[in-house]
Amino acid sequence: MGSKDAFFCTFCSLLLFCFSSKCLSSELDLPQTALVEVDASWEVSRKIPDTLFGLFFEEINHAGAGGIWAELVSNRGFESGGPHTPSNIDPWSIIGDESSIYITTDRSSCFSKNTVALRMEILCENCPAGGVGIYNPGFWGMNIEEGKTYNLVMYIRSLESVELTASLTCSDGMQNLASVSIQEIDPSNWTKIEMQLLAQGTCRTSRLELTSMKRGVIWFDQVSLMPSDTYKGHGFRKELIYMLLELRPQFLRFPGGCFVEGDWLRNAFRWRETIGPWEQRPGHFGDVWNYWTDDGLGYYEFLQLAEDLGAAPIWVFNVGISHHDEVDTIIIEPFVKDVLDSLEFARGSAESTWGSVRAAMGHPERFPLKYVAIGNEDCGKEFYRGNYLKFYDAIRKAYPDIQMISNCDGSSRPLDHPADLYDFHVYTSAANLFIMKNKFDRTSRIGPKVFVSEYAVNEQRDAGKGSLLASLAEAAFLTGFEKNSDVVQMASYAPLFVNDNDSTWNPDAIVFNSWQQYGTPSYWVQTYFRESSGSVIHPITISSRYSDSLAASAITWQDSEDIFLRVKIVNFGPNAVNLTISSRGLQDGVNTAKSTVTVLTSGNFLDENSFSEPNKVVPVESELPNAAEVMEAVLPPFSFTSFDLALDQYSKLVAEM
Repeated sequence: MGSKDAFFCTFCSLLLFCFSSKCLSSELDLPQTALVEVDASWEVSRKIPDTLFGLFFEEINHAGAGGIWAELVSNRGFESGGPHTPSNIDPWSIIGDESSIYITTDRSSCFSKNTVALRMEILCENCPAGGVGIYNPGFWGMNIEEGKTYNLVMYIRSLESVELTASLTCSDGMQNLASVSIQEIDPSNWTKIEMQLLAQGTCRTSRLELTSMKRGVIWFDQVSLMPSDTYKGHGFRKELIYMLLELRPQFLRFPGGCFVEGDWLRNAFRWRETIGPWEQRPGHFGDVWNYWTDDGLGYYEFLQLAEDLGAAPIWVFNVGISHHDEVDTIIIEPFVKDVLDSLEFARGSAESTWGSVRAAMGHPERFPLKYVAIGNEDCGKEFYRGNYLKFYDAIRKAYPDIQMISNCDGSSRPLDHPADLYDFHVYTSAANLFIMKNKFDRTSRIGPKVFVSEYAVNEQRDAGKGSLLASLAEAAFLTGFEKNSDVVQMASYAPLFVNDNDSTWNPDAIVFNSWQQYGTPSYWVQTYFRESSGSVIHPITISSRYSDSLAASAITWQDSEDIFLRVKIVNFGPNAVNLTISSRGLQDGVNTAKSTVTVLTSGNFLDENSFSEPNKVVPVESELPNAAEVMEAVLPPFSFTSFDLALDQYSKLVAEM
């Protein structure tokens, strides 16, 4: 970090301290002036890659299990305690007392890959009203809504006929929302039971109960409860998908992040174990983020999610390296074959070995997988480069069109190995990230391109659980991607989701619980950039003695009807700015009636959204009656503003780019 950068960091820190303690001097409160000049002439413009902005999903913060994946039962196969029995069956619990019911686990399941089953013995002859049994509260309570149906699937076995009731009740068990009886069946062998429960009421913290009043023994396994109205019937929680669709992502990177490798290889993500019938998936313990996943959200589902979002899938795979293993003993060839098989699963014909498995799951068409990341944050590990080259050579030979992404940072010096892109991650303070808006100005244009697959402000005093200040620094950083999009090809924020009950990592873009969700300011910043992919970038200059606190970019984009010149400006300081925007080189005039301005700001730069105030910090759009080639405006302190100037013509020129 140079002396100018160090000074600016110190200056920003002082401003933050003073602003939060209300000790800014009157001089700092004085309005500033700035001139922003945009050269919109076509000769100096450049098309932004279609892939610039997308999403990164990692199983962290219960983002998938209990989140975007709509399964309501936690530990549905009783496997989270491991293969040993008796095992931990949390969060399952009993209804009744030890004199009336006894539960344990054994290895009697009919599924070879997940052998643990739950054995429930009813001891009472005259059981209490309502019976005794087991219940599952899901992931911190199931959201059951009146009028909706829920699909229950489970496998049961008994040595005699069964009388069983499946119910959805509120968390205290007192309010019954739905109930169905299973009577006079003889499941002497494992039997699959399927039924629908129609909710007669709403409770945000519900549970599934399985009860009986008949003395005897019943075994249970693979108990699943899913809402019947998942997104496109693909198993995804609708309201969370809608928030992703609002971002119009161009790619989806999955399944991690550190989740890919695990701290130990035995806990790494194994794609083969996450495909096929959900009952046959063994699940695994994510030892980096410390919770069990049943892998209902597996490799196939990620590819399906990318397709549903209209995004290019980016597959991140393990390279035979994890944090704590003695990796020099690892034979890498099976890992290479495993990855080639995973690519065949996505891209092979329906007649190929692994393509036929995909087709049997309901998707005979190939998935358009064209990007793979060879490992995650592995560059500094001793065996990465040697392993990388083996994967690279094998994939290049089998799939010459696939773009391969190295974990090593090539922004400051050339890579010593071949790659199409290199992965760049940054988590830092707001001041540092704001400075990094110019990070890629001097990056070599020769060689691999840049994929900024993980970025965010995460310093606690700046970010909190998702502050306005953090989002402004990120917005400035993103304007740098637009201006350097000849070398920066892709970028995605991280992490994407957090279940409010498992905030392992803060901040995140989208916060949710069983029935609510909201976007942090960082989420809303990304909506400003959803039109940037595939648009046209223009040169822009800022003239102001206050310019060290400003960041800006200018693009031309079009929707289904109109063409817009969008000028985005971040004011990262405590002063209002009297702004002049001068746009030269426009082919046609500005349509004032269709022009708008959108502002993201708040009364305090550390303001956050919450379940009680989900819209405290959100973009506010209004008309722009003074829209013109030269126009005046005021930037609020600590704000992000987008001026969208509707242009009378231009579509022909855009089509020619």
